[in-house]
Parts: sequence; C-alpha cells; structure tokens
Amino acid sequence: MTAVKKSPRSGKKRAAANNVVTPMFASRAIAERNPGTEFHPHWLADIAINQSAVERRVATMKARRSVKKAWQSAWLLKAISCIDLTTLSGDDTEGRVRRLCAKARNPVRADLIEALGAQSLNITTGAVCVYHVMVEEAVKALAGSGIPVAAVSTGFPACMAPLETRLAEIRASVAAGAAEIDIVISRRYVLNQQWGKLFEEICAYREACGDARMKTIISTGQLATLTNVAKASMVCMMGGADFIKTSTGMESVNATLPVSLVMVRMIRKYHELTGFKVGFKPAGGISKAKDALDYLVMIKEELGVEWLNAALYRFGASSLLGDIERQLEHQVTGCYSASHRHPIA
Repeated sequence: MTAVKKSPRSGKKRAAANNVVTPMFASRAIAERNPGTEFHPHWLADIAINQSAVERRVATMKARRSVKKAWQSAWLLKAISCIDLTTLSGDDTEGRVRRLCAKARNPVRADLIEALGAQSLNITTGAVCVYHVMVEEAVKALAGSGIPVAAVSTGFPACMAPLETRLAEIRASVAAGAAEIDIVISRRYVLNQQWGKLFEEICAYREACGDARMKTIISTGQLATLTNVAKASMVCMMGGADFIKTSTGMESVNATLPVSLVMVRMIRKYHELTGFKVGFKPAGGISKAKDALDYLVMIKEELGVEWLNAALYRFGASSLLGDIERQLEHQVTGCYSASHRHPIA
C-alpha cells in the first residue's frame, strides 16, 4: 500500500494497493497433504521443553516487532484471510449460520476495502466452522465462493464418546459437504504418556476423514506441561494431521503465544524430518487485532512466509474479525468506531 492522505473535509484516508500488499495474498492455494509416518517413539525421546526459555523468546519477540500504518493494514487483511469464522453455540440457528457465511464472503465493509485500495485482493475468510448439524446449511450458503466449511467432530469438545461414534460423526460431516474436520484428541492418552494409543486414534480419524483435511485439536490448556504439548503435537503429525490446533476454545486456558511457539517449532522439526508441511491453528482467546499481529509475526519468524496463507495457517475466532475491521476503519478515518458498526452475524 502507498502512503495515505487524509481528506480535510471527511477525515477519510485514501490508499492505493501496490506491490507491497499483493505478494501477501496469493490465490487460495491448497497445501500438499501430510500423509503421516510410521510411529517413531525415538522422535519423542529427546523432546524436553524449557518453559523459561520459551517465555523469554515470546517476550523478546513482542518487544522487538511493531507494524504500523499501511503495513499494519496489509497484515490485518492477511489475518482476515486466515480466520476460521466460527459459531459453536447451543443456540445456533440456520439463520445465524447464513449470516456468518455472508460475513465470510464479505468480511470487511466495501467502503473500507475501497479506501484501502484492496478491491483486487478479493478478501474472504479462510473457512467457516460449525457443528455437524449446520454443515449442509453452511455449504449451501457458501456455494461458489471457494470458502471451505469446517466441522468440529469426534465428540467435540471433550472427546468422551465411543470411538465408533466419533468416527461415524466424521464420516457424516464429510458426506454432508465438510471439506475440513476439526477433531479432538483423547487427553488421557497424553496425560498417561500412552503415545502409541494416541497415534492409533489419530490414524483412525485420518482414515475416516478421507479427502477432507484434518485439523487436530490437542487442547493445550489440559495437557499439564509444555513438553506434553510438544510430544502430542509430534504424534498427531505422525498420524497424518494436516493442521495442529491449540484448543477447542472452550477450555479455561486456550491459545497462548508460549504454547503456540512450542507447537510451531514441532511443525518445523516435523518438516525437517519428513519434508511435509503441517498447518497451525491457534484458537480461543484471540480477539484483538494487535494479538493477531503477534501470531503472524511469530509464524513468519519461526516458519517463514510460505506458512502465511490460509492453506497452512488459521485463526480460530469470530470476535477477532470485528476488532480488525475497527482497526482498518481507524486507518481510513483516523477515528475508532463503535463495535456495532462491524457486526459478525
């Protein structure tokens, strides 16, 4: 984006897109799937996480990085394109899902997109995530958009249903049109260090997913230690996870930068060992635009720019979109607007 000029009468800023922004927004690519590997227990033997070192790295990363002005607008638009716009409430209705899908198609008000000079980027969210019963409605609402529907599955969020029930739920969501399945692991296997059983569970999920991409939720807030987080991440990737995801969004502690750094470094290690790229999805508790920037900077520094796209990176969030849109309006007008001007659904 070029520098912005403020209109003396309206207070609006004008910006024109140029080569600063466009390279960040490739077409909606699909990453090569992770086929998984055999179970390699020796890959886990040397994993031991120094929590103090992780926290120091996160602290220095946040202190050293600041994205301002037009660059901030570009990064925030990138963040929008990586959001899994989500509704997982007991009072979900078909109407709410249709409204959410309409927002996914047009996540930022047209006047703001025009003022930022970003019309050619065709910004949409990365996906829409719903419960199984809402998959068909979401698929219909997103028809022709290229935006995938993700379904949470496997007894989400607790994973306490019988295995056959969990596998049947995956198959049903795929049959209904879900292109992505967000599964949850059995935390007891991690807490009891039963890595072989966890591996077998993930392999069964992967087979049931078929052609649908599998995002594996490890529920980091319930795994007790960062070393457990790291080992669970590696086992899930061995089992064929296309993404590893921090949380269901319903635990008392959800996505944090320290656990995300540990998971991202396991992704990097798995890529070094196998040559396959696995995506990352932090979910729960990310509601502010400034937090989204911290996560994107971490991905760029730890994994590289090739991970900065919806094929390999997602935010599990909905309220985040509203705050990002408010920040973009501030970039355009110089004023912060009320949140009700940026409805989500």
